[in-house]
Amino acid sequence: MARIETMTSRERLCKALNHEIPDRVPFDLGGNQTGIHRKAYQNLIGYLGIRDDIRIMDAVQQLAQPCERMLERLHVDTRYVSAGAPESWKGGIVRAERDGKVWHDLTDEFGVRWSMPEDTPNYMDITLHPLAGATLADVRNHPWPKGDDPSRFAGLRERALRLKKDTPYAVVSGISGVVYEICWYMRGLEQWFCDLMTDPEFCEAMIEETLRFWMDWFRLFLDEVGDVVDVIMIGDDIGGQNGPLFNPAVYRRLVKPRHKRLVQYIRSRTDARIWYHTCGSCLSFIPELLDNGIHILNPVQVSAARMDPDELKRRFGRDLVFWGGGCDAQHVLPCGTPEEVAANVRRNVTAFMPGGGYVFNNVHNIQGDVPPENIVAMYDAAYECGFYA
Repeated sequence: MARIETMTSRERLCKALNHEIPDRVPFDLGGNQTGIHRKAYQNLIGYLGIRDDIRIMDAVQQLAQPCERMLERLHVDTRYVSAGAPESWKGGIVRAERDGKVWHDLTDEFGVRWSMPEDTPNYMDITLHPLAGATLADVRNHPWPKGDDPSRFAGLRERALRLKKDTPYAVVSGISGVVYEICWYMRGLEQWFCDLMTDPEFCEAMIEETLRFWMDWFRLFLDEVGDVVDVIMIGDDIGGQNGPLFNPAVYRRLVKPRHKRLVQYIRSRTDARIWYHTCGSCLSFIPELLDNGIHILNPVQVSAARMDPDELKRRFGRDLVFWGGGCDAQHVLPCGTPEEVAANVRRNVTAFMPGGGYVFNNVHNIQGDVPPENIVAMYDAAYECGFYA
């Protein structure tokens, strides 16, 4: 029997975020952490018979901008709006030759160089950490970008209001608030982990600079759209496949106070729900994240250790909205049959959806090797089993 939708997308999402029961589970696709790789997108629109030019909305992850026709076919309830780069940033992808290879390079505002080899153009990885050999004095003298450059936000309010007033969809921000990860982007992951154990003063100086950037950024962002957006996406990866990426005591001492200051500032300026993104096994951090003041956890990596959907819902379902966790993205979605994908989706959605507090999405971005029939099977299965009545 065909199910009947009785809510708009925005109404549906807001009900779920308030831990109330909507007509069906709301769906998401198209953000920096819930997107689709350009190769998978090209295959998917071909499979569905949809014509669209491939537009890259995230160069580092090589994510495509989904077209409206595809989003409507998959019953997606969210639409994204993002601030831009400042006029002073002379970014852009340049072609370079190093080590006998041709690279496509992008140097971000913090001086981090991201590179993609021309012969395997799948993603960009970091090939230059600008503070790899820095001293504490170098950190303090570094030309940190200005978060409150007004040119970042030119036209933002108009774009957000257009979505709010002219469409039925929920309005979600692009990724922001990356307080912790930018430090290791600039330093190098191995060196940063050594710093955490041996030089806390250096780490505090780094993270204070990134926090200052984001506090300044959010001051202007919230001036522009704090009354318009429904969800604000922030995040730092703090979990790995088998557990925390670093000692939770270090998180509590060094990172958590900065996370909490940022979250509490955002909450003081808007009624939008705050989504926190961390991959991996993050169970140990969930009480800390809730204490910081977040509302939503993404991407809910159900294939990581101690991330069982039933247990997560039982322990935290009253306080936390789970956004993601729709299908095992490591094993089932890329490698399973459509029937196996559908079964995995039904199992996860059934665990997460009771009582509201759930938004459906794949775990993180849909990667380039995922077959289009599996993507369709994932969303169709979630739609079939996601109605509450």
